[in-house]
Order: sequence, then C-alpha cells, then structure tokens
Amino acid sequence: MKILSVDDSAIVRKIIRGAVEVLNYDLLEASDGVEGKKVLENHYEEIGLLLLDWNMPGMNGMELLEFIKEDEKYKHIPVMMVTTESEKENIVRAIKAGADHYVVKPFTMEELIKKVLECLGQGDSDE
Repeated sequence: MKILSVDDSAIVRKIIRGAVEVLNYDLLEASDGVEGKKVLENHYEEIGLLLLDWNMPGMNGMELLEFIKEDEKYKHIPVMMVTTESEKENIVRAIKAGADHYVVKPFTMEELIKKVLECLGQGDSDE
C-alpha cells in the first residue's frame, strides 16, 4: 500500500516521508493538486491514504478533495487534510466534503503517525 502526500512544501513532505517510513509504507509525492491528481490517476489502485494540504497553487487541496469524493474510482480512498487552515468552519467544510481526518500544521511526527493509523483503521486498538 502507498500513501500519497500532496503538499507544496518540500519540508512538510520530508516530515511526512519520515512518518510513512516508520510505518513501513511507501510514499508518493506531489507538489500541488494538479500533480496530485495525475499521481492519483496513475496509482489509485495502490493508494490507501491521501494526505492533502489545503493551500497550494493551481488546484488546491479542497478542490482535489471534492474531485476525489465525486469520482467512483477514487471516493473509497481515505483523505486526511494536513494544513495550516485551523478555522473551525474550514475543518467542518473539509469533513463535510469527505475528509476522514484533519491535522493542523505544525504537527509532531508522533501526532501524524497516530492520525495516519486512525485513518487506516489501526488507531487506538488493543493489538
């Protein structure tokens, strides 16, 4: 299984890569929504989770989230917003649009790992 990180910040993608490697998953990366959409179209059968930034040039994360949740091919893939957008109304808007989780930047690697596991149905288990 692969995790796709769509974020215009190379530093954030590097932190995400570290967390994904700890979990022994492969990471695909895109620097904006348009690139993320292309990666999704080419690898959607392998992608088990999308991590989306909200504020990016071209197609932003909210637009990509809406595209994903409207398409039968992609809508089953869980999406976690990883963004500086911390206003309650934006969080609610993203969840209503289909986001499964929401992490506000800055975050710790431990926090990110916990949220990724929750998105994958592995968080807070007794295993």
